[in-house]
Amino acid sequence: MAAEALKTLFHPFEAEALSLPRKGERILFLGAEPGLRPPPGFEATLHLVQGFRPHFRALQAAGFTVAPQAEGDGFDAALVLAGRHRGQNELRIAEALERVAPGGLIVVAGGKDDGIASLRKRIDELVPLDGHMPKYHGIAFWLRRPADLEAAEKLRAANPALLVEGRFHTAPGMFSFDKLDAGSKLLVETLPGDLRGNVADFCAGWGYLAAEVAARSPGIAALDLYEADFASLEAARANIGNMAAAPSFFWTDLLTETVDRRYDAIIMNPPFHRSRAAEPEIGIGMIRAAAKALKPGGRLFMVANRQLPYEPVLSAAFSSHAELARDGMFKVLSARR
Repeated sequence: MAAEALKTLFHPFEAEALSLPRKGERILFLGAEPGLRPPPGFEATLHLVQGFRPHFRALQAAGFTVAPQAEGDGFDAALVLAGRHRGQNELRIAEALERVAPGGLIVVAGGKDDGIASLRKRIDELVPLDGHMPKYHGIAFWLRRPADLEAAEKLRAANPALLVEGRFHTAPGMFSFDKLDAGSKLLVETLPGDLRGNVADFCAGWGYLAAEVAARSPGIAALDLYEADFASLEAARANIGNMAAAPSFFWTDLLTETVDRRYDAIIMNPPFHRSRAAEPEIGIGMIRAAAKALKPGGRLFMVANRQLPYEPVLSAAFSSHAELARDGMFKVLSARR
């Protein structure tokens, strides 16, 4: 649906409801995704922001200027591609308001199935919209940045940074940002307490698994966290702090980028979807990446939804594997290199 939403976002310019930005103008694009094609005559310089590593790399490869987080202010305009997370959408609009010059144009678009209509209503209550336009199963709407930042302040106040379990800093848009994930909890409860040597957390999120492993296994010499979402990795950096010996953090797409270090153990709770449909090939790729990154005799510990067919992949990539635990939704699997 991102491809449709991208077309929706640029449609007001193509339909001449909005003037095409001129050469020399600077436009901030929050949530930019691969496949974007500005219409002919769209001559402004785009400053893309995308923290999901696979999308970031694809945009870079397409020749765009892209960063994992926004920098600078005084932009002439901003584009915001809305997704499924209401809080993240509202925070992106708040950031657009903060970084665009007063009077600057802000255009927002998203899919109807992702709640763009309710987002439009919410923003219209804070800043009267200049217009909106439905197209490609989505809606684009636009506004001008007011002289003050009251709307941005209200959006931020409605979506504060969270503290899960009184100690883990998270934010909307991250995986399981408002509570501990039940699968990760089962994995922690099942892990042995004698992990030693160099350990990695693949798909580390905001750092829950790594923090628990560091607290329970004093024999760990080094702990490395790998995560594709930049904001989650930055949260993990704060959440781990000095809990682990020599923690290192890698913003990495484990499905396409090589892991240079080798480990005695890897823990992981791999994602199994990027859209609404299950995509077990993501977890399969993570298992293969873990096998390559483990030393001979190294161990993998992972949690997965019960129905996902990972056992044949473990059999092919490891010398042995076993199921350590199971509940109504999840299973914990181990394997030895």
